[in-house]
Amino acid sequence: MVSDPGLEIRERFLHVKEQIADAAESSGRNAADVRLVVVSKAQPMFVMEAAVEAGIRVFGENYPEEGYEKIHHFRGVEGIEWHMIGHLQSRKARLVAESFQWLHSLDSLRLAEKLNIAVASLTASQKPLQVIIEMNVSGEESKFGWLAWNANQWGSLVPEIEQLGRFSHLRIRGLMTMPPYSEDPEQARPYFAKLRQLRDFLEGSVHDLKLPELSMGTSADFQSAVKEGATFVRVGQAILGSRPARRV
Repeated sequence: MVSDPGLEIRERFLHVKEQIADAAESSGRNAADVRLVVVSKAQPMFVMEAAVEAGIRVFGENYPEEGYEKIHHFRGVEGIEWHMIGHLQSRKARLVAESFQWLHSLDSLRLAEKLNIAVASLTASQKPLQVIIEMNVSGEESKFGWLAWNANQWGSLVPEIEQLGRFSHLRIRGLMTMPPYSEDPEQARPYFAKLRQLRDFLEGSVHDLKLPELSMGTSADFQSAVKEGATFVRVGQAILGSRPARRV
């Protein structure tokens, strides 16, 4: 019997949503407060078409050019939301401003300025870009984001976070992090907890700052992230299956 990729993707999608609901319930949270971003980086178009057919409407991409191709391909489908979740070079800011609704990886004031200029240069009907600030709470050199692993130094972050408020075409919505990889999802929980604590610190330190979103958790550890307060989880292979190697 020939398998139906759309059906298989939908079954995995619903299973992940059930796992999110279980994790939310076990920690006294409402599952409706957790949004699932399906990570589609490097997935071929036939997989994307099956995912859209399965009812998925929120996708996360790591590379602006690849994401743009998919956005253009599905431009006639209503209700699709595109999130840029990978590291973004400032020279590609306009491509993200034009095509994506969310950015989960703002990691510098320079990038914020480039994005703000890019959004401002678009049509008057263009909505502000929804932005999540990337924080490095692990201290890993391979990770991007503001350095925030030492809670005793969080006060030094305040001046730059305050400066983000001057970019009128960006809406600062929350914080994002990536913990060190571990096969044990419980090993990630301290880093998720630290991001939540950092969010609380910044909200208490910066006037009128509200950071309702916590983007944390992937296929390996999203249930632990939900238990620590995630409002966005970024899950790819657990739903779409393994991805082919990216072409260089």
